[in-house]
Formats: sequence, C-alpha cells, structure tokens
Amino acid sequence: MSAPTVSTKIATGSRRKARLFTVGAAVVAAVIIWSVAELAGMHLRQPTPGSGTAPVLNIGFVIGVSAVAPLAGWALLAALEHFMERARTTWTIVASVFLLLSLSGPLTGHGVTTGNRLVLVLIHLVVGAIVITGLPRVGNSSR
Repeated sequence: MSAPTVSTKIATGSRRKARLFTVGAAVVAAVIIWSVAELAGMHLRQPTPGSGTAPVLNIGFVIGVSAVAPLAGWALLAALEHFMERARTTWTIVASVFLLLSLSGPLTGHGVTTGNRLVLVLIHLVVGAIVITGLPRVGNSSR
C-alpha cells in the first residue's frame, strides 16, 4: 500500500470540510424551522406512543437529533466508501429508507396537532434532503 500523496490529503481535507458543512447546514435548517414554528406560537411537542401527554420539543433535542443523524450517516458513508464500489448509490438508498422510516415518528403517536405533525415532517424531510444530497456529493469520483 502506498503512502498518501499531498493531493490525496488535500482532497480528504476538502471532503471532510464539505461534509461537516452539510451536517451544519442540516442542523441550521432544523433550528430555523423549529424557531419559525415557535415564533408562530405552535409550541411543538413530540408525539407519544401511548395516551400520555406529549413532551415539549425543545431546541436542544432538535439540535442533538439533527446533528447525530447526519453524523451517523456520514460514518456509514465513509465505511461504505472504504469497503465497496458504488458506495454512494448504496448509501443513498439506505439513507432514503432511513428517512422514510424516520417519518413514522411524527406521523404516529398521540398528543400533537396536525400542524405540529406537519412541522415535524417538514424538519425530517428538509434535514434528510440536505444530508442525502450533500454528503455523497463530495468524495472519490471512482466510487
């Protein structure tokens, strides 16, 4: 195995920065949507599986989840790029399936209004779109 060249190191650094920017953009988008809903007086809540009171959806939770999910996606993409050909295609399919599955959270459960559900779905879709289109756009063109 040969040592990495300077151009490989630069490309890796650029890829890392671009992917980090994508994660940041997803977090910022989620926070903006949450903030607009809060300013509009919606006071977002998290749907509950039972009949209990739905907990308040606070900004910390929004930031945490909208950062952790893209970081996990990035880790999976990096692993796929390391171990297989057509990693981007595989990752895009897996990420799309996870996005669809994530919609079960806001679309099921009790204790929230229809408007609340729509805002939560919007957050999921916007974060998912940013991540799915942003993360695989940079990287090795051969994979």
